[in-house]
Amino acid sequence: MHKKDNAVKQQTAAYSPGSGIRQVKTTNVFRVLNFELYAKPNKIIMCIGLACITGVMGYITYMRSKYEDMGYYAAMQEDGHEVFTKKQSKWDT
Repeated sequence: MHKKDNAVKQQTAAYSPGSGIRQVKTTNVFRVLNFELYAKPNKIIMCIGLACITGVMGYITYMRSKYEDMGYYAAMQEDGHEVFTKKQSKWDT
């Protein structure tokens, strides 16, 4: 029993919080293909990415509402594409 306790103590001593997958022996190909598993998170880059995604979604929402205010609506074509067409009444044709 003493040997098992020593083995467990050595394993827990070798492990430090946050090391996780970085200590696993893998090939360089795996590390290249799964770079995000080994890179430390960069909060500045994450904030910039979040701001960009929010800006793009806001712009798309703004443009869609602008077209709808001008009298356009989203119509589906026969091939499945969405197209903005001007609303027309039956009296205009």
